[in-house]
This record gives sequence, C-alpha cells and structure tokens, in this order.
Amino acid sequence: MRRQAGAALLLVLWLIALLTALVGVFALTARIEALQAKSLSGGLQAREIARAGVEYALLRLTHADPATRWAPDGRIYRWSFAGAELEIAVVDETGKVDLNQAPAPLLASLLRALGLPRGQAERLAANILDWRDGDSLTQVGGGAEDRDYAAAGLPYGAKDAAFESLAEVEQVLGMSPAIFTLLEPHVTLSSGRAQPDASYAQDPVLLAMGLDPALQAAQRVGTQRTGGPVAFVASGSGTYSISSRARLADGRQAALRALVRAGPGAVPGSAYTVLGWQEGMTSR
Repeated sequence: MRRQAGAALLLVLWLIALLTALVGVFALTARIEALQAKSLSGGLQAREIARAGVEYALLRLTHADPATRWAPDGRIYRWSFAGAELEIAVVDETGKVDLNQAPAPLLASLLRALGLPRGQAERLAANILDWRDGDSLTQVGGGAEDRDYAAAGLPYGAKDAAFESLAEVEQVLGMSPAIFTLLEPHVTLSSGRAQPDASYAQDPVLLAMGLDPALQAAQRVGTQRTGGPVAFVASGSGTYSISSRARLADGRQAALRALVRAGPGAVPGSAYTVLGWQEGMTSR
C-alpha cells in the first residue's frame, strides 16, 4: 500500500510539473501574440497615416493661395497628423528624364551627373536607345543589339520597343543594381517629353540640362513668395511622384512612394488614379 501511495504521489507531482510547464508555454505564447498584434497595429497605423500624406499632398498642390500651395519640385514639406510627424515630397513627372523620349546626350549627361565616368555614361546611354528603338542597328557612337547581349552571355537581346516599366531598364546591357538605384528617382515613362521641365527638375537632372541647381532653387523660392510664374504653375502637369514618410510617437515609421495622376479616376469618387504604389517596411 505504501509503495502504491508513493507511486501515486510521484505521478501527481509529475502532472503538476507538466501543467505548470503548459501554463508557462500558454502565457508566453499569449504574450508573443499580444506583442505581434501591437506591432501589426502600429505598422498599419503608420502606413495609413503615410497614405494620408499622399492625399494631403494632392490637396495642397491645388490650394487656392499661391503662397501656401505646395510646389512639386522635390522640396520636403512637414505635416503633423493624428499624433504623427510626416515628411512629404512631390515631384512632377515632367521634371524627370523620360526613358522613352530623351536623346542620348541627355541620358549620358544624367548618368555623368550621378557619378558615372564619361565613357561608361555614353555607352550606357547608347545601350538604352538601342533597347527602345525599333531597329537592329547600333547607335553611331556605340550601343548594344542582340549580338552584344549574346556575347555577354545573356539569354535575351535588345527589346527594340519602348520601355513599359522603369524596372525594365535593369535588363539593359551595362546597367547594374547600383546604377539603377541612383537613376530611378530621376527617370520616368509618364512625361512624354524629350526635355524635362526645369521648373520641377531635381539637381542631377538640372545638371544634365546644363543648369545651375542653386540658381534654380533660389528662383523657385523667390517666385513662389511673390506669386510669380513658378507659383502660377505650381500645381504642375497632374502626374506626380509622391513620397510620404510617417513617424509615430513611439518611433514606428512607414514609408510610401506613389505615382499618381490627379483628377477623377476609374473608381467612382476617387480624386486620383494610382499608376504605381510602393510601401516600405515599418520600424522603430
């Protein structure tokens, strides 16, 4: 009887230890899930506030007062909303270099302004033109057609048609991820112009156009304050790249980059049409 009682006591102790461990595991799991829910909630809140920054930017671009109207020339505007701080920048797409329209000298000058040596910049510009043109002839100063891609060991040749996305330029012979990262903010497929509009161009594009960025910046600020020509056209062409970064009080952040066309969209009641949308990761 004493041996049976001892075995029963040992079994009870093991059961108590097992239940204690299970309770601990359940408590830890519940805590982890609560932290994940809090993190997800904060991330969603930050992303929605960043999206509000896009909506607010479109509103300010068409503000009735030229003195307070936002200019789509890349300058950073700060805005407080729902306890968060936002940094918002808008660039009119006509202030960028159009990959389907720009001549080779402009493309080469932009690449040089981004830090590429002259020879590399000119070769890459010629390769871009050979990618988009409809023939199989290389440019006078160089370029790359199907045989050049084959010689480089690539399983494809020059497209011989217009670019359909900015990411497509990464396939051009001589383009690297590092160069594309530098180039992407300053090129577009939406302007339809051979030359960018200097009123909205960023510094590398201005340098590529042979203009002084400091002088252009001073003229923009001066004319906006006085209600001059730049303020008059400050709302731009209607197609914009908008970057919006939101920072919550607890340090969480969300970044959003959108390519939008202002005006009624395909969805009834919408104030703009989304042409591109990229959300960044949230963090502390």
